[in-house]
This record gives sequence, C-alpha cells and structure tokens, in this order.
Amino acid sequence: MSISRRSFLRDSTLLTTVGLAAGTQVLTQAPAQAAPAPVVPALPIPRSIKRGDMVYRALGRTGAEASLIGLGGFHIGKQQDESESLRIIHAAIERGITFLDNCWDYNEGRSEERMGKALADGRRDKVFLMTKIDGRTKAAAARQIDESLARLKTDHVDLMQFHEVIRLEDPDRIFAEGGAFEAMSEAKQAGKLRHIGFTGHKDPLVHGRMIETAARHGVTFDAVQMPINVMDAHFRSFTHQVLPVAVRAGTAVLAMKTFGDHFILDHVTQSKTATPIELLHYSMSQPVSVVITGIDSLAILDQAMEAARTFEPMSQARQFALLEKVRTPASEGKYERFKTSSHFDGTARNPKWLG
Repeated sequence: MSISRRSFLRDSTLLTTVGLAAGTQVLTQAPAQAAPAPVVPALPIPRSIKRGDMVYRALGRTGAEASLIGLGGFHIGKQQDESESLRIIHAAIERGITFLDNCWDYNEGRSEERMGKALADGRRDKVFLMTKIDGRTKAAAARQIDESLARLKTDHVDLMQFHEVIRLEDPDRIFAEGGAFEAMSEAKQAGKLRHIGFTGHKDPLVHGRMIETAARHGVTFDAVQMPINVMDAHFRSFTHQVLPVAVRAGTAVLAMKTFGDHFILDHVTQSKTATPIELLHYSMSQPVSVVITGIDSLAILDQAMEAARTFEPMSQARQFALLEKVRTPASEGKYERFKTSSHFDGTARNPKWLG
C-alpha cells in the first residue's frame, strides 16, 4: 500500500500546499489556528489480545504482533554492571515483553552488545527485535546496519529504522541517489531486516516531510516512532498531526517519550496531576502498537508490568480531563525538552554519524 502525495496533504492537518507555478508545489507550515481539541479524533485501536499480564497488539499491516509495552534500548545500556542489564532483559522477556528497542549509537554500541548477549540461548526467536541507524548516505547506513547485526548477534532484525529524523533536510538526504534508503532497501532484499521505519522527536512537520517524501518514491513505511504523551496534544502535536496519517496508512505507530525523559514525569507527579502508571495508560490508550519505555531496573520493570496488568483504555472523558490539567504547563513545550532543545539530539552532537 502506498500513500499518495495528494492523500497525505489532504489528511494531514500539519501541512498546507501553495502553488507557485503550473505543476509546482511547496510545503509550508499551516497558518496559526486555534488550539485543537485536546483528545485525538477517534481512530481504531490496533487489534489487541491479552495473554497473562501483557497486552499484545498488531503492528500495522506487517502481519506481526508485539507486546504493548516495549523495552527501551537506551536505558538498558546504562547499568554499571553488565550482568544487571542482562537480568533486566531476561526478566522482561520472561514476563511477556516481546518488543525490544535499540539503536546503533546507544551508549557507544553497548546497548546493542548487551542485548545481543541477552538474546542468546534461544531468546532471539521469542522477541520482535528493532534497532535504528543514523547514516544518511548509503555507505554510512550499510556499515551501521552490519555493525548493529554483529553487536546484536543475529543475522536479521525484525524492524530497522532511520533514527533521529529531526532536520527538514533528513528526508531529502535519505531518499537521494546514493542515500541511506538504498542501503536499507538492499539490506531488506538480502534478508538482514524485515521491515523499515523511521523515528524522530523534534517537530511533526519533519515527520510529515518524511512521509510525503517517501510517498513520492512509492514507499509507505511499516512503522513510525514518535512522542505520544499527555503534553504532546498542546505543543507541536504528533498525536494530532502525524498519528492519524500513520494509522490511515496502516503504519504501526511506536509511542515514546511517555515520561518526557523524566521532565513530564517530574512535573505531573510533583503537582499530583497523574501517577507514572496513569501516564503509561494514557499513551497505551492511543491507537498505537507499542509504548516504548525506559526500563533501567527491575523495580521499573515491575511498574511497567503493573501498567500492563491493570490496563483498561481510558475513556475520552478521562483523557480530556487529564489533558486539560496540563494545558498551561504544556503550551510552550518546556517539559518536552526533546522538542525545544538539542540536548537529546545525539546526531547533532555527532554529525559524523550521518555520513
């Protein structure tokens, strides 16, 4: 299934089209409008089933399914003792988490190395394994794909994603002649990966350009990863401006930044607005396939599993009430610092990774 340039522009509230000359169009930011209704329009939740304490959802049109809670790869490389990282991964798999996130650049490769060790002895076949690359050129991307597979000790991953698509020019570089998409496509043909997606956390406009640029090349992504949290609805909203486009295309949505790299979590818990489990339940109540969350200890794993065990989709009324409580603090993005600063942009600090 391919999504046309015309249908993307029609469906997205993010972009508007301005004609410059016959047959010529450019994409510009939509004019300022009144704040949208806080709750995203009703969209179908991916097919779901509960087994034990975990909920499993379909991953878009891929035919695969995965646990609604995904194990974040960045945090799994932070433990001082490697054995603790392995214990967390093993426990997560034993308790029903099947979606494992990672990236070529996390902790200088340590996250992939530890996950590769943890997946030995038959565990690789029990999980849906995802990792990401930073390369924007074919050469850089091809090298990073092979390095990731070597660290993960596998001959293929289930999903490989273009990481940190946060600059307006990233889509152009990825889809250019000699760009990273050529390497990704060849890797898929070689059996090194099954599905292709992209991630980003900066601005829904960039996600829109990535989807639209892919469409012009006849490509519809299998997955897209983006911030989905209680504050996102009020500032540069991926929930309002990208999520509906992805769902209608059959692209699996992978939610991240539920806690806002702890800044959202700190604010809502200190103000007694919500608990960590309520924040997870909000993200899990959206039409997403997986909520990827950082799990850096067995205690945090317990919290994530409790969120899965007790999960019932939040009513629209409950979502509205929660979003209204955070409207003012969320309005300028100061708690979503991944949108408003470069502090979380690894490729900005390391441009050589892009190639």
